[in-house]
Amino acid sequence: MSAGVLIVGAGHAGGAMAAALRQSGYAGAITLVGAEPLPPYQRPPLSKAWLKGEAGPDDLLFRPPAFYSDKSIGLRLSTRVAAIDRTAAAVTLEDGQRLPYEHLVLATGSALRALNVPGVASTGVLELRTAADAERIKAALAPGRRLAVVGGGYVGLEVAASARSLGAQVVVIEREARLLARVASEPLSAYFARCHAGHGVEIILGASVTAFEERAGAVAGVRLADGRVIACDVAVVGIGALANDALAAAAGLECNDGIVVDERCRTSDPAIHAIGDCTRRPLPRYGRTMRLESVPNALEQAKQAAADICGRPAPKPEVPWFWSDQYDVRLQIVGLPFDVARQVVRGDANAGQFAVFHLDADNRLQAVEAVNAPGEFVAGRQWVGARQQVDPARLADTGLTVKQIIDPAAPGAAGKP
Repeated sequence: MSAGVLIVGAGHAGGAMAAALRQSGYAGAITLVGAEPLPPYQRPPLSKAWLKGEAGPDDLLFRPPAFYSDKSIGLRLSTRVAAIDRTAAAVTLEDGQRLPYEHLVLATGSALRALNVPGVASTGVLELRTAADAERIKAALAPGRRLAVVGGGYVGLEVAASARSLGAQVVVIEREARLLARVASEPLSAYFARCHAGHGVEIILGASVTAFEERAGAVAGVRLADGRVIACDVAVVGIGALANDALAAAAGLECNDGIVVDERCRTSDPAIHAIGDCTRRPLPRYGRTMRLESVPNALEQAKQAAADICGRPAPKPEVPWFWSDQYDVRLQIVGLPFDVARQVVRGDANAGQFAVFHLDADNRLQAVEAVNAPGEFVAGRQWVGARQQVDPARLADTGLTVKQIIDPAAPGAAGKP
């Protein structure tokens, strides 16, 4: 039997890759190597359903454990790869064992950006990346406990929302002048600031953390650059993520804030593919390359790499999309706001049901941020992919149905069947 496909990384991307290979007809050996003790599982619920006690371990699993044995997929869990030997087409594990490959797929994900300040090693200063991290946070939260969230990105805000539902007191500390500064429009940032404040979350903007105060080795507060100390019993740090590309870089693969891949997920070595958060991939729709940290991206790249390895036609390119659930708010984003000339807000942000449309200079839709607005999100997926030109005035007119924005002859009126 040939060495087959060796997948390094048993997260969502790695698990999807193994499944996609079998679905694409690959009959050779498949081995999935993962650093965690769990088979591939979903990470998005960790900051939401898991923290709130609404999901258990089985709910997280990407596939039931029997799937891997049924599909003859070897699982090597609690196992780390130390090096790639491209000349010998093999990887070396931390224990010195070597595993050969015919095709190597790197699905090494990303690592949380470190906050290197005094006191960061104190008991109670936590991060959220793995199921084990989520379990530590869940154990630390209880009614009346004081939680400080350092970082006002999506994961931090999801943790804040979950903690409030458990009765904890929450303060969010963000270095930038607004929440979600790097990943959301100003109208969306302002909405989530109001939303969290309305649920009793204190938000501190434009604040840099300089240290964690501790008492008897446990965190007792967060010290800010202006001298303030925010008292807390537990702190969760979420200030972004970096590509886990060190293994690839050490092997001489081209890397640039992520493992550089083409549209078929091929690296600079024809025997090696890379998928998921660890990659810098081309986005032909926008004429750019970038890293995308999302489940849809992991699934899409798994399909692309599997098709390439199996000699099948490339799947149709997908428009990037993302989501976040906070309280009773469902945020869905499609597309990327590059080359935006104007924004159009459709709906009422104060009522918690609206969408922000991002148009280029030719009024072609680039991206949509939809809050409790599934119709706008679904239409946006079609329009962004089609580079649809949209009349801004019609877009803002909620007297028109979504279909009528593009097709004036479409039946119905807004809010009516």
